[in-house]
Amino acid sequence: MELEAIPGVGAKTAAALRELDDPAATVESGDVAAIARAPGVNEARAARIARGAIRRRHDDDGRVLATDRARELYREAIDLLRERTVTDYAAKRLETFYPSASASRIAEAQAFSADATEREPDPAVREALADCAPLSDPPTVRVRDRCLATADAETLARAEAEMPELSVETVEDARDVSELGRSYASVIVLDETFAGLDVEGDVVVRPDALETPSETVPERLLAFFAENRERLEAAATVHEAAAAAGDPVSGGDPDSGIDADAPVDLDRLRDALSRLDDDGTIAGDAELDRLTAAVDDLDAAVSTAASVADDRLREAIRERDVTIEGTDFLSLVEQGARVDSLLDRELADEYDEAVDAARDHLADALRLEPEEAELAERVFGGDPSFPVDHDESAVSRLRTELSAARDRRAAKLKADLASDLGDLREPVEELVRNALELDVELAISRFARDFDCTLPDVVSPEEDGAGGFRIEGGRSPLLDVDFADVEPVDYVVSGATLLSGVNSGGKTSTLDLVALVVVLAQMGLPVPAESATVERFEEIHYYAKSQGTLDAGAFEATLRDFGDLVDGADGRLVLVDELESITEPGASAKIIAGILEALDDQDATAVFVSHLAREIRDAADFEVAVDGIEAAGLVDGELRVNRSPKKGHLARSTPELIVEKLADDRGGEFYGDLLEKF
Repeated sequence: MELEAIPGVGAKTAAALRELDDPAATVESGDVAAIARAPGVNEARAARIARGAIRRRHDDDGRVLATDRARELYREAIDLLRERTVTDYAAKRLETFYPSASASRIAEAQAFSADATEREPDPAVREALADCAPLSDPPTVRVRDRCLATADAETLARAEAEMPELSVETVEDARDVSELGRSYASVIVLDETFAGLDVEGDVVVRPDALETPSETVPERLLAFFAENRERLEAAATVHEAAAAAGDPVSGGDPDSGIDADAPVDLDRLRDALSRLDDDGTIAGDAELDRLTAAVDDLDAAVSTAASVADDRLREAIRERDVTIEGTDFLSLVEQGARVDSLLDRELADEYDEAVDAARDHLADALRLEPEEAELAERVFGGDPSFPVDHDESAVSRLRTELSAARDRRAAKLKADLASDLGDLREPVEELVRNALELDVELAISRFARDFDCTLPDVVSPEEDGAGGFRIEGGRSPLLDVDFADVEPVDYVVSGATLLSGVNSGGKTSTLDLVALVVVLAQMGLPVPAESATVERFEEIHYYAKSQGTLDAGAFEATLRDFGDLVDGADGRLVLVDELESITEPGASAKIIAGILEALDDQDATAVFVSHLAREIRDAADFEVAVDGIEAAGLVDGELRVNRSPKKGHLARSTPELIVEKLADDRGGEFYGDLLEKF
């Protein structure tokens, strides 16, 4: 797949996407988290890229949302869904759902929604999702005790590109390799021509080293798991919580209490993570801990051991009377004798005991093995001195041996752990992806449950009698009242229709409901209704109520918009709220009548809310359908309304209802004459 062919992906973004392991497959999958792993691509941008890939896959290059108000309704719908997510990922992932005119895309999204609405939003699962997040790539780890070596320039360039963690050295012959062996703890030679090489040090010839990164540089894999430890543990908890709730993330047996179909053995994963420290080093190995502590504590232990010897020797001196005859003292001085000579002569046994105590302390403090303790014995035991001195070269040799043993142990443990984790790399990606996708599904499920939604029938306009929309028991979640208090609305429209009704009777909220149902339906999502059938519209044009009469320039621009609208309006839904407010009522009625005539010729579906329904009907050259939101009357000064529009009914206005109430209450010719004029 050519990345630049995806809508919204330019050359710069395509270059970033090519840094992914399999850019085409990743983008095609729509996996927002995986796409966001590309350099410089955040999750919001990744969602747009995924949406573009979906459009391309379904050959869906149309733009259903044709007006600002239609786009506002879409944002409000998305916000209702986003409010029900737990993770940032799910909030961004929902952006890949968009109103489409493609039958295949709508069917694909509806299949996802159908599965999602079967989910039971369990509080324990939502709590577990709180710590869930997409996996991230750790910074490049620099490994300084190991290098790659090659005599080939092309191999050198490839090694530097594929394994930036390691130094890559140029060699020409065995002597060069031998020198590297003295500089690095281990050397990996990439050229087969060096096979059979016999040099000192840890040097191996492995022409396949670049193909086996988990063996060559296990630190990379370990760093990845260390970086993502919390995310992996959170995803594992999500799987377990979902399974315990009887709704496994990826199937499984609800009665088993575990997610049998988790893509990875969770106990095995946790065991491997327990052997890994937060910085990517090995954890939990007693021998490695011992060697590491011995190297780190060596200098301090030597100093303390010397103090132990000094204390023993000082105590011995206090407890003994050392007497030297004058002639002997003069003789020793003339011979240039020092304290060590005096110690050797007078306190030889005590000095040996002090040195033994120092050696024992050093071995105990560092928990040295017998062969290591033999090296430690050389640290103390030279010429007698006070304070007791130590052999720095012996300390250096001991440090070298301990460091080498530590590095060998660490290398083996890293290789073993990387081997254990190697085949978990892809499964844990799926583990986390499934957990995050579960949040998307649960958001849709909660939306459907909170607003009593159902999946609508989205039908082709070519089907007989399929035009327009039918909504039964629709309730808008956008109203500023508790959803439980929203009155249900039934409304069916096919063709161009006028919607009349009293002020504050619910005409605008009915338009909002229609727009919301159609937008959600063409997103492939559940709609807030008992049932609904929606034509698959090519475009949705929703024009909100104008705020006051327009000046000449704005009025002309509005007419141009409607001129463009009716030019080839096949497959469009047009919703207009009180267009008459843009100019004088008489002119408005004629203009609206003309627009409705053009839309009727195009077999478009349109609902125009207007208080001029009678005038528009009289001005139109075809029989305009008029629906009415009927007022039941005034009760204690409050309007009582039947919210579902009545077909073929011109609703009475609020002034008419007030005049009727006065005529009934007070009688008289004045009110009766006024009422006859309506």
